[in-house]
Amino acid sequence: MRVIVNGEPREISASRVDALLSELEYEGTHFAIALNYDVLPKSRWAATPLKNGDEIEIITPRQGG
Repeated sequence: MRVIVNGEPREISASRVDALLSELEYEGTHFAIALNYDVLPKSRWAATPLKNGDEIEIITPRQGG
């Protein structure tokens, strides 16, 4: 299926948000997910299906000054 991840079109095989993170090799817990501009609580990642055309933002914290 085709989705947009962080502004980039991608062809993915994952059917849920948690599977997408695994497919893209995101590890750990220090990031947030927005699905179609709505923040998605971590408790819903495993139960939230993806569909063609979805827009996913994976937001990671940055340190700087």
